[in-house]
Amino acid sequence: MKDDYQIFGIRAVMEAIQAGKDIDKVFIQKGLKGELFAELNGLLQQQGITASYVPVEKLNRLTRKNHQGVVANISPVTFHDLENLVMQVVESGETPLFIVLDQLSDVRNFGAIIRTAECTGVHGIIIQKKGAAPVTADTVKTSAGAAFRVPICRTEHIKDAIYYLQASGIKVLGATEKTITHIYDVNLNTPLAIVMGAEDKGISSSVMKLLDEKASLPLKGEIGSLNVSVACGAFLYEVVRQRL
Repeated sequence: MKDDYQIFGIRAVMEAIQAGKDIDKVFIQKGLKGELFAELNGLLQQQGITASYVPVEKLNRLTRKNHQGVVANISPVTFHDLENLVMQVVESGETPLFIVLDQLSDVRNFGAIIRTAECTGVHGIIIQKKGAAPVTADTVKTSAGAAFRVPICRTEHIKDAIYYLQASGIKVLGATEKTITHIYDVNLNTPLAIVMGAEDKGISSSVMKLLDEKASLPLKGEIGSLNVSVACGAFLYEVVRQRL
């Protein structure tokens, strides 16, 4: 399955970008030079595609094919336009429910969140183009195929997505331990987007300032936080409970 979403070679990667394929990440051999490489580099910058410069050994581990110093991952899913998706959901008459992932980086956590999102009726998941966990074969596998069923939107900046959600009448709620308000005391039977933070840092301070509301889960043990996908599941099922 992994090889189905991988392309290699400078010209092949350039052709994929120009054909409008959703490229998650490009790995480039350190020290690579030449006119064709310069052309590829310009194309990556123009399209805002993340590139990592790695030793040749890393590329050799990614593929046994003749990669010519460049390997790219193609997303197995087609991304949705955020504005169109929000408009469709609002016009459908259903109560909107979105998940916003602020710099979540682990593909398996991402997959687990997508799976729970599908089971709880989430209308869409919003991620940032740069720095977020890519949609890989592992993401799809962990999601049990839900990645093909839940619309995923990529945005240049999470803050812009939040502004748009709020302008569309959708309350933006942050899942954070940095509040005494429990999720069970918040009204979730309203147009809603739940922001989940990164595994190690939580929600970034710049995003935290934009939230309409914050909520936490009560923790009875000694450990200060839950795994992000578990916490997301707890939040989503409280939404389901309130909306039943």
